[in-house]
Amino acid sequence: MTSVLNISCYKFVPLPDAEQLRDQLHAQAVAAGLKGTILLAEEGINFFLAGTAEAVRSFVDSMRADARFADLAPKESWSETVPFRKMLVKVKREIIRMDHPTIRPAHGRAPAVEPATLRRWLEQGHDDAGREVVTLDTRNAFEVDAGTFTNAVDWRIAKFTEFPEALRAHKAELQDKTVVSFCTGGIRCEKAAILMQEEGLEHVYQLEGGILKYFEHTDGAHYEGGCFVFDERSVLAPDLSAPAPAPADRAQE
Repeated sequence: MTSVLNISCYKFVPLPDAEQLRDQLHAQAVAAGLKGTILLAEEGINFFLAGTAEAVRSFVDSMRADARFADLAPKESWSETVPFRKMLVKVKREIIRMDHPTIRPAHGRAPAVEPATLRRWLEQGHDDAGREVVTLDTRNAFEVDAGTFTNAVDWRIAKFTEFPEALRAHKAELQDKTVVSFCTGGIRCEKAAILMQEEGLEHVYQLEGGILKYFEHTDGAHYEGGCFVFDERSVLAPDLSAPAPAPADRAQE
């Protein structure tokens, strides 16, 4: 019986009070019986939580009382057991490390493409303007090995901080194409899309909600394999079930 609700969510929003929020959110999450990880930084919040549906959704509702989090829209999946061992809340320099301080998604994000639109583009072989569509995997190589879009561009990066250098080395290959950056839940491809715009690529999108939202809102067509997730489920299939273990390396950066 899949009675455990798992959620993942992020938002780029200025949080100058991240230190205070750490203690507040940790106390609330523990009181609710939740397990998982919440990452806070001046640039925003990123979290992965699991528990009973009532507890998880009540916790998110309490977060939405803060105007900065009013529009949180977590991605949901289900499991038989809680895939986390403890409840951690951490304050970091970035909620996803890129080491590129000019990238500030809270000040304006790149255009996003909805999962259904991307599926249609991949099905027809071009975007609505007739341009070739390239899907760009912004994840680490071991994550890509668990599954990715058919013919996705994969630069074999070992951590996300390598993405800017890889982009500059391969940028010419992406010119004049519609580039859709994607990742697990949207956070890395959001920063990646902004950087691509800064580097002069004109037709850049991020996949809204990442692979998990693509699985949730489409039939998973044009995607091969599963999606690596950073909890004990390891890999999720397109129906958001956990079919098999993934590689042991779990370094998210």
